[in-house]
Amino acid sequence: MTEQPRFLADAMLARLARWLRVLNFDTRHDPSIHDPELVQMADREDRWLLTRDRALVKELRPSKAVLITRDDPLRQLTEVVEQCELDKPERLFLRCLVCNTPLREATDREIRDRLPPSAENYPDTRLYCPHCQRLYWPGSHTQRMTRTLARALPDWFDR
Repeated sequence: MTEQPRFLADAMLARLARWLRVLNFDTRHDPSIHDPELVQMADREDRWLLTRDRALVKELRPSKAVLITRDDPLRQLTEVVEQCELDKPERLFLRCLVCNTPLREATDREIRDRLPPSAENYPDTRLYCPHCQRLYWPGSHTQRMTRTLARALPDWFDR
């Protein structure tokens, strides 16, 4: 099995970073990092730099970069999938959508302290972010996001 590519999204690509995290791709995003540091970080960590900034790519020459040309985050996602030749991950929703930390199964205490009553109807596994302490469960929002991904990446979901 080949190692999954990792990404670093520039300040303009927060929504793209979130969609890549839904697909379980390790995707860093910190809008406070300036361009020279972004390139250094991407190169040092062997990440694909995702940017809309042509000058950054031309002048700072990151080792691996995808120049994003589309405005819509889901169309941006298809650009990354095509240019980096990504394969569909086995499972979705295994990374925190906010901070990128891999999720783990939640303990009973974490569920009890954080699960809203409306989510009790979803008996599947709850996942927990040990970094930002968010709780995730496979509710209607994950179903909507999966349907949205299926429209954006039909080849992945028609198999």
